Amino acid sequence: MEKYHKQLTQVFRNVFQNNAIEITRSTTAADIDQWDSITHLDLITATEESFSIEITGFDVMGLKNVGDLLDLITRKLED
Repeated sequence: MEKYHKQLTQVFRNVFQNNAIEITRSTTAADIDQWDSITHLDLITATEESFSIEITGFDVMGLKNVGDLLDLITRKLED
């Protein structure tokens, strides 16, 4: 399991108000019914707050799945 996976899972559970959500590196918006453009913004904001990082619009454009988000979090926290 990846270093930040558990914390990010909790972010998803909070944003989508669903404690049963399980995410993998390959999870995308298509995998979570409630994931739309509004919750996407909420998810980015909640991720920034949870990890104390800043995610730019450019960063967001490069995200294709949860794995990309985990990689971004890792880079921002460890570089």
